[in-house]
Amino acid sequence: MSDTPGVSQVCARFHRAIELIGSRWTGAILQTLLQGRTRYASIKTAVPDITDRMLSERLRSLEAEGLVLRVVVPETPVRVEYELTRKGHELQNALGEIASWAERWIPLPGESEKDLPRKTHSAPRTRRIGQA
Repeated sequence: MSDTPGVSQVCARFHRAIELIGSRWTGAILQTLLQGRTRYASIKTAVPDITDRMLSERLRSLEAEGLVLRVVVPETPVRVEYELTRKGHELQNALGEIASWAERWIPLPGESEKDLPRKTHSAPRTRRIGQA
């Protein structure tokens, strides 16, 4: 139960989902895999600054969660590719909404807030206790 009247506790499922897709690099990996089955090296190229160790760790984690499937292609040499499962593909709309939000609110390096394409540039409103 919350200590603040009118504020409910965050849903455990929601919290776990946010923690899962909000881990550093995870969203970028998922966004890359939404384009289709791909090899490790292609993911690494698509996700700037990720290390081999971190990419391997994130892919294993996403595989363990049932979001990513590791596909071994029996060729010589053996080829390993990664693709989203149905569960992973179902994040497409959510990731699309996050991408749209980012286009409106997150400036790129070298950009300022006023360079963003959103229609309003108002600062967030804060209400002080006792104000209407």
